[in-house]
Amino acid sequence: MIIFLYGQDTYRLQQKLREIVEHYKKVHRSGVNLKFFEQKNLNYQDFQEQFRQSPMFKEKKLVILKNIFPNQEFTTSFLKNSKKFTSSTDVIVFYQAGPVPSGRPLFKFLVKNAKSQEFELLEGQRLKNWIKKELEKLSAKADPQAIEKLINFVGSDLWQFSNEIKKLNNFKKGKKIELRDVELLVKPKIETDIFKTIDAISLKNKKLAINLIHEHLEKGDNPLYLLSMINFQFRNIFEVKDLMEKKKPLAFSHLHPYLIKKSSQQARKFTLPELKKIYRKLFEVDYKIKTGKIEPQLGLDLLITEI
Repeated sequence: MIIFLYGQDTYRLQQKLREIVEHYKKVHRSGVNLKFFEQKNLNYQDFQEQFRQSPMFKEKKLVILKNIFPNQEFTTSFLKNSKKFTSSTDVIVFYQAGPVPSGRPLFKFLVKNAKSQEFELLEGQRLKNWIKKELEKLSAKADPQAIEKLINFVGSDLWQFSNEIKKLNNFKKGKKIELRDVELLVKPKIETDIFKTIDAISLKNKKLAINLIHEHLEKGDNPLYLLSMINFQFRNIFEVKDLMEKKKPLAFSHLHPYLIKKSSQQARKFTLPELKKIYRKLFEVDYKIKTGKIEPQLGLDLLITEI
């Protein structure tokens, strides 16, 4: 059997792939017949060898082929021998993220012979319905105006939507998310400049980190927004570091690939005890600022100097 998953919405695309893999693992617990191939490390001989081998434990095989459309040599060989795969009881999943060349012979073959599902970018009411479901998963609520503003700020990037919804829910602590919360905490895109501040902290360059924070404040960025972004990123670093220590795939974090890459780079510069200490300090500063015990800018400065 062949399954074809494709489209520009990489968030739902990856969710669907994870759903297939998790179902397979529940049925076939050994996992020895689960194989992943990507364009950069795939040749037809290696792929074909997976089907020649007799499966252990009489299990079905599940082979994931990720983003292999540009691999012309592989696609040509696959199409020449396609009959043996369409009649197989084993499962092949073609996973293609981003725009797919619909004129390619492989695309035409898969649409005709595979169980196909396209993941287009969500818009309009479909996007609003998706946001509402994500809120329900967290037992969170949001005003319609807040949802509209969130859509205006984020567009169709479900990776960012997922992270922003979690951030807003953590900020509100069970209370309804309002328009002013979105305006306070969400920017039209993830503030990549904050990574520079995190890098400076990881290098123990406190002077540079404080200067970068002050640059944000001088541009008019809200101190609570800066604190929430630092908190958000250190939480990502902690989650990725924990997966690294346990030798588990970083994709288990469910973060955007860009965030996984940046967080893994930064996670290597900290130990888990250091990250736990930073997380406690972030909570302490956040509490003092919100209860009026300390001025926001001073709180940020103290946070940097005491990490």
